[in-house]
Amino acid sequence: MKLAFIGTGYVGLVSATAFAEMGNDVTCVDVDQKKVDKLSQGKLTIYEPGLDELFVRSIREGRLCFTTNLEEAVSKSTILFLTLPTPPQEDGSADLSYVMNVTNQLAAMMIDSYKVIVTKSTVPVGTADKIRAALEAKGLKSGFHFDVVSNPEFLREGSAVQDFMKPERVVIGTRNPAAAELMRNLYEPFVRNGNPIIVMDERSSELVKYASNGFLAMKISFINEIANLCEVAGADVERVRQGMGKDSRIGTQFLYAGLGYGGSCFPKDVKALARTSKEFDYNFQILNAVMNVNEKQRENLLTKVVERFGDLKDKQFGVWGLSFKPNTDDVRESPALWLIEELVNRGAKVIAYDPEGLENAMKSLKVEIKWSTDRNDVLVNSDALIVCTEWNEFKTPDWSVLKNSLKSPIVFDGRNLFDPHFVAGLGFEYYSIGRQYQEPKKIEDTPVYKIAV
Repeated sequence: MKLAFIGTGYVGLVSATAFAEMGNDVTCVDVDQKKVDKLSQGKLTIYEPGLDELFVRSIREGRLCFTTNLEEAVSKSTILFLTLPTPPQEDGSADLSYVMNVTNQLAAMMIDSYKVIVTKSTVPVGTADKIRAALEAKGLKSGFHFDVVSNPEFLREGSAVQDFMKPERVVIGTRNPAAAELMRNLYEPFVRNGNPIIVMDERSSELVKYASNGFLAMKISFINEIANLCEVAGADVERVRQGMGKDSRIGTQFLYAGLGYGGSCFPKDVKALARTSKEFDYNFQILNAVMNVNEKQRENLLTKVVERFGDLKDKQFGVWGLSFKPNTDDVRESPALWLIEELVNRGAKVIAYDPEGLENAMKSLKVEIKWSTDRNDVLVNSDALIVCTEWNEFKTPDWSVLKNSLKSPIVFDGRNLFDPHFVAGLGFEYYSIGRQYQEPKKIEDTPVYKIAV
């Protein structure tokens, strides 16, 4: 099929590349000429594991191309995917200005041939209706000149390629059987393992993504509340999580205590869903609690640092992890950046490392810190190490390097990567989330660990 993707952000690039990999002819449109030039040269503008190989191959074989000419892309495509930014506004609602501006431009380009306009961006309930009304106001007829379809994405940063190539479900929102059949044919190669393509009305489809992310965010906030209770009640959140997760009705995913959720989806989508509820005069109490818990959870590790050191002036902290989660360079709404800014505002010095997120963090951070491309460099002359992201390379550190490089053997673990008894046995002060503090032991008292340090 002939497809156009309008917008070359994270969702646009992953989706366009995946469709091209399946043999479709895909044209991507962006207003940024420099970005288009870079992409045309086979250079990705995002980091996503496994995407590069598919991306380069599709360009080389002529199935994926990039342009700034919207009319050219529309003229040669049947299905137009809107993968445009929908950033949160001050009141939490999604900003649809990019979507509606493009919609108005499309109206003049769709007189001579039928097009299916697909909202792939996460958009509020009623967006398909707004697009349809805007096009009809320009004299176009729904079902004849065009159809509007809602097709929410369910991509997890860090595993987006796998998510798209083998989706657990595909959701298609349309009341037109012909448009539904066209979309079914497009997605059929991706669901040959038997996973469903679910067709529903547009408004229900638009709500599916928000409902899914809201529920997952609720699980994160819930386990963080349990973690906070564990700390004051003398329990261990890891033990509690294991006991909960064995219940098939609950499962283990998103039940990891930490610094709270971040990224481009959960914060934005939860706020947008709460705002949508308010517009319909409904008080979504659980969702408001989820946001409040997440906002407060970022303070957990900061409180431990302040309680341990008191005045942070002239203290130096090494930070491992800047992205909101591993296997992505996305630092949007990252708890790590909030924590760093709070430390610096209290007079501390910070030196930070992340395998992929350094460049984006440099653009986003509002305070001055030092940066490193070597995880061990951040340890030198630091008063403590703070772990903010659970990258695999952080999970088995060289403890002797940590102990010899830090001024004092102190670790604040915001992702519960290590076993408290083990780390205390190495002589470290170790602070984590939802688990009891263990007094550091003298090395001579624990000979089994001597070789590790």
